[in-house]
Amino acid sequence: MENASTIQPIQPSEQQESHSDVTSSLGQNEQQKALSGVIARIRESLDIETIFKITVTEVRQLLKSDRVGVFRFYPDLAWEGEFIYEDVATEWHSALGAKLRDHCFNQEFAGLYQQGRIKAIADIYQGNASDCYIQILERFQVRANITAPLLKGKDLWGLLCIHQCSSPRQWEASEIEFVQLIAEHLGVALQQTDYLEQVKLQSAQLAQAKAREKAAQWQKSIAITIEKIRQFLDLESIFRTSTAELRQMLNADRVAIYRFNPDWSGEFVFESVAEGWISLMEQQLQRPELKENVSECSAKDLAKPPVADTYLQDTEGGNFSRCEVYRVCNDIYSAGFSDCYIKILEIYQARAYVIIAIYHGQKLWGLLAVYENARSRDWQKDEVYFLTQVSTQLGVALQQAESLKQVQAQAQKLAKAAERERKAAQREKALAATVEKIRQSLDIATIFATSTEEVRRLLEVDRVTIYRFQADWSGEFVAESLAPGWTPIKEIVPATSTMGVAAANDYSQQTQDGNFSSGKTFVIKDIYSTDYSIPYIALLELMEARAYIIVPIFQGEKLWGLLAAYQNIKPRDWQEDEVDLLMQIGTQLGVGLQQAELLEQTQRQKEEITQTLKKLQHTQSQLIQSEKMAGLGQLVAGVAHEINNPISFIYGNITYVNEHTENLFKLLGLYQKEYPKATGEIQKQSAAVDLDFISDDLPKILASMRMGANRISQLVLSLRIFSRLDETGIKPIDLHEGIDSTLLILQHRLQSQSNSFAIEVVKQYGKLPPVVCYAAQMNQVFMNVLNNAIDALQNSATTGKIIENPKIWIRTEVISGNTILICIADNGCGIPEMMRSRIFEPFFTTKQPGQGIGLGLSISYQIIVEKHGGNIKCVSEPGKGCEFWIEIPMKRIVS
Repeated sequence: MENASTIQPIQPSEQQESHSDVTSSLGQNEQQKALSGVIARIRESLDIETIFKITVTEVRQLLKSDRVGVFRFYPDLAWEGEFIYEDVATEWHSALGAKLRDHCFNQEFAGLYQQGRIKAIADIYQGNASDCYIQILERFQVRANITAPLLKGKDLWGLLCIHQCSSPRQWEASEIEFVQLIAEHLGVALQQTDYLEQVKLQSAQLAQAKAREKAAQWQKSIAITIEKIRQFLDLESIFRTSTAELRQMLNADRVAIYRFNPDWSGEFVFESVAEGWISLMEQQLQRPELKENVSECSAKDLAKPPVADTYLQDTEGGNFSRCEVYRVCNDIYSAGFSDCYIKILEIYQARAYVIIAIYHGQKLWGLLAVYENARSRDWQKDEVYFLTQVSTQLGVALQQAESLKQVQAQAQKLAKAAERERKAAQREKALAATVEKIRQSLDIATIFATSTEEVRRLLEVDRVTIYRFQADWSGEFVAESLAPGWTPIKEIVPATSTMGVAAANDYSQQTQDGNFSSGKTFVIKDIYSTDYSIPYIALLELMEARAYIIVPIFQGEKLWGLLAAYQNIKPRDWQEDEVDLLMQIGTQLGVGLQQAELLEQTQRQKEEITQTLKKLQHTQSQLIQSEKMAGLGQLVAGVAHEINNPISFIYGNITYVNEHTENLFKLLGLYQKEYPKATGEIQKQSAAVDLDFISDDLPKILASMRMGANRISQLVLSLRIFSRLDETGIKPIDLHEGIDSTLLILQHRLQSQSNSFAIEVVKQYGKLPPVVCYAAQMNQVFMNVLNNAIDALQNSATTGKIIENPKIWIRTEVISGNTILICIADNGCGIPEMMRSRIFEPFFTTKQPGQGIGLGLSISYQIIVEKHGGNIKCVSEPGKGCEFWIEIPMKRIVS
């Protein structure tokens, strides 16, 4: 942008005077170059240690002094400190690390230094220095010195010390001013370092940092502008704020930011322009030739506007790339510019300008340009200083933005890595959960449904299927998990019967899927970029699949089927962990198949064992009951027979004894009538035996004997009816007769005893026809049910439950034309639901150990259901008694 320069020094405060007397020692130009060089080197680094090392070295060389050192005060230690940097001639002692405390410093120098005053001593022994101060200087062999304060903001941070050790030295004003300027720039560097550290530590803290109050208005403006710059982290907002604020504060027509490209061409990247002036950024967009690389500025080129400014490109950034901080032009027409350059500036509509270099670290990034378009302008040094401070902050902002960009890029990488790790961990966790579900379930359909759903969710695919091979290597899809919006495989398969699956089955039958049998996994990223068979392509197109993974499923060593995951619509770059996940699921499915097969075998064996056990229990119960009933029947029949013979003899002779007794009593009465006066001995014997009582009581005894014999005869008849040994076949019987005979046998349990209560039996007999059945077995059923009812009533009393009027109800009726219903109920303790479902199982009993073997109701169930084709069920509620319903057909013929 420039091909000539006017170099002016920086004066950051009003305390600095003009450099008119500098020419007497170094010359104005020489000093300016030296100062610019030192300042440029200071700005080349943002590291304060490097800045101080370079500064002390170059200042000592420029001033040709014996020592240049930087003295740092310890905060809050009453002006105690030490030399932290120095450059010293070889013949003099080093002051590095020397800790000092001048007790006179606070009184003599602290106030002056805090005001920014500089102290120069030509000879320590000729001035009015205090003894303590002279002793300190003698310690370091100092004969003459310049001491300039290093202010960080308003705080006295340290001192820049120039020592002449060999002899006294009369310091020139230019030298003192040179040291003062260097000290001030070091103070700026200290501030910049603090700003950079704050940026690195936390960008949010920068926005909260209070701008240090400055004595001058420009310093306040710098603080305000810098603060606004720091409020943003993106370059666009920073550039917009900077250009707008600068144009407003400087009352300029245009403020623009120009960025260099790697080939030193460039473009305006942001500007703030007053109304009535063209926009250089819009001109760049409308006229791309402004960015072209024109090698020279000739009359020929000027004749063909627009003219591109390539000076900076040709000179690789010009003097700016050689650490020149700024350029100032008050009037382009009086600056000695070439016509070519003036023509370019006229295109920019510029009349006066200030251009400040923007450095990104040590590299020239671009330029901050302020233009006055309408008239010439005498740029003030405070304005230039202000712009240098802003450009420095823009450089910091560039570094901050780059750091932020790097941090964001790193954060994105870390986020992606974390996301990958999270997904991997999630997949591992989900895989473990899926494997656990597979192992927990023994149902193959559940295993397939769980596995396909989990795989589709974990891999985020559109379809997951399980394909099973038949013995001839044909096959079918047996499970599928499908994302919404896609056609199920069951609807696709019929449509492919003539081309897709049929051809694929033929291919599988011919090859017997040798690839999968060897454990090979198919990973296809794009079906159209893979050399694959046409039948599969046809099927895949109908499935709308574009990429897929297929892994084999082995049941033991045999290939059972395939597990496949499909990505529809677009290709997919399958990751290694995704393939590994599907392979592990396929392996676990093989284990699940083996478990299911083992379970099926086990269940089959269990069923066989259960059936065998039931048969054994049934046979055992039948044998026990047969033996029991056979023994009981023989016992009852034998007892009945043995009792029947003597009772029949007694009952048959009672009539004759009664007749003989009556005859004897008639004869005795006749004797008493014919011979009224008996002998004394007869009278005596008659009185002794109480003949009148015998004649009265003996007929009664015979009547009682007749009644007892008749009762015994009835009991024998009941025993014979119950045993029915002479009626083992099926024949019509009177069920009421069997019930009554059973009640007669159980009479002793129904009557009141010394330790039990009486049980009332309520008979509600209906009118029943003869029923064709096994009489003895039906009597056995009545005996078992009635015994259980009596046990329930007695058990209620044993457990402390008081039952008023213990009763057993027996009700009979004809239902459904051909069916007899016998209901036997009690008001005992009842049967709980969990036991009621098992009361007909062999050897199951609700009684206490030793009180029953659990065969009564089981045998009753077999007699009613299996022998007679009827039904028996129990209706009960705990605490409300129990009722058994026995239904048998009247004329059922059973085998």
